[in-house]
Amino acid sequence: MMKTRGSVILRCLAGLLCSLPCWFMALAQDTVEVVRPALSMFTADVGHASLLDTYLSPIVYRGWNVRLGYEHFQATAFNPERWMRQLEVGIDYGKVKNPAGNRRMLSLMGESRFSLMHRRHDVCVPNLQLMFGPMMQLRGGVIYNAANSNNLVSAKLHWAVGANAVVVYNTRFWGHRVSLRYEASMPVVGVFFSPEYDQSYYEIYLGDRAGLVNFGWWGNRFDLTNYVSADWRMGSAVLRVGYRGRIETSWIHGINTHIFTNSLVIGIGGDFVGYNPRKKPSCNTRIVSGQYE
Repeated sequence: MMKTRGSVILRCLAGLLCSLPCWFMALAQDTVEVVRPALSMFTADVGHASLLDTYLSPIVYRGWNVRLGYEHFQATAFNPERWMRQLEVGIDYGKVKNPAGNRRMLSLMGESRFSLMHRRHDVCVPNLQLMFGPMMQLRGGVIYNAANSNNLVSAKLHWAVGANAVVVYNTRFWGHRVSLRYEASMPVVGVFFSPEYDQSYYEIYLGDRAGLVNFGWWGNRFDLTNYVSADWRMGSAVLRVGYRGRIETSWIHGINTHIFTNSLVIGIGGDFVGYNPRKKPSCNTRIVSGQYE
């Protein structure tokens, strides 16, 4: 009788050991590997510019503006379904003239902006995504006016935190997937550089640096960027056509600055996936795109 019970126990243990590999394989199949393609987009803007900087001239100058930019848009690693990250860098060059057309100003501005946004796609409209979250921006450059008698340049430097919002609607057009997107970026508070109205940069060089760094808020500075675009997916490539409108205003120390641009945007890019050669690819994967679905 003891031998019979012992043989039964041995058979049960042997069956358990034999079934362990099957259990591990099932657990491995249930583990989903998340792949997060990154949307990389190179853009070129060209359009109209209106510039007023009373440190250099009391007259509004008008002309054209061009911009080269890069955008990186991807789902986050810690919560790819709900959180997106965006990095955008760009450089602007503008050439504007006074109403008489005999004086000109040149502007060169650079920008870097990072946003972290919470995404919702369980809204009432199918294929619609809403994203909203904080953003951080650093923007600066120079405005040059050779006709100014006091200073030839006006330096600009602004660091701010604010909010960024994106609305994406995915549809199809002519058999291709198309993403319609609206984005609004608005700095709220920060710090920015500004001298006094009659303070020269030579005086700053000699040591007169009081009051150069100023707290920026909507009482002395208001910036807003509106961006409307349509992304047309053609295989692995993405073509973009859009519009970008930028408002930059500040009023402090008797200096008013208004920079308005309205530009047509043309871009090309695609979704790119990082590959680790040391890691074996999994058959059970889920692709979480930052913008497209």
